[in-house]
Amino acid sequence: MKPRAFVPEKLDLAAFARDGASLEGEWRAESLERLAESAAPDAPAQGWPALHWRLQGEARQAKDGKTQTWLQVTAQVEVALTCQRCLKPVGEHVDIDRWIRFVDTEAEAAALDADSDDDVLAMPRHLNARELIEDEVLLALPLVPRHEVCPEPLAHVEDDELAGEDGEGERPNPFAALAALKRGGSA
Repeated sequence: MKPRAFVPEKLDLAAFARDGASLEGEWRAESLERLAESAAPDAPAQGWPALHWRLQGEARQAKDGKTQTWLQVTAQVEVALTCQRCLKPVGEHVDIDRWIRFVDTEAEAAALDADSDDDVLAMPRHLNARELIEDEVLLALPLVPRHEVCPEPLAHVEDDELAGEDGEGERPNPFAALAALKRGGSA
């Protein structure tokens, strides 16, 4: 019998797991629109190395005799995000290796996901593995990307600059007007 051909953008997940099949490949980073949008302006996704990915399906027998559908998702990519300290590009390596269990309904997925450490999702008719992998990469990005040590010293704003260019006196206290109103005067 000829082996099935699986397509990552329209994956029959149940058959993929039953067959113990695997797929792997790479995608240009700029072809993943949501990931490309996270790029630092000075280092667009067109200059990033390709995202390498691999999927492995597995059908596991549970203690109750039912077959469980599992998918291992691995991906590696180098991205350039905006450092939140110096606002220059900072390179980040993202490496994902996650097993996901698929169940019949959203309600079952929510209940199992809350009760276990496993990642649990509802079984779609056809899984778009490209979207799943992009989601996993986006979730793995740092919330606050930054250099360990920024390449250029950070700009320091002097107190004189905050007071105004001509340096005229101190800034007014924003609560002085409120205090005057409470005393019955005008601001």
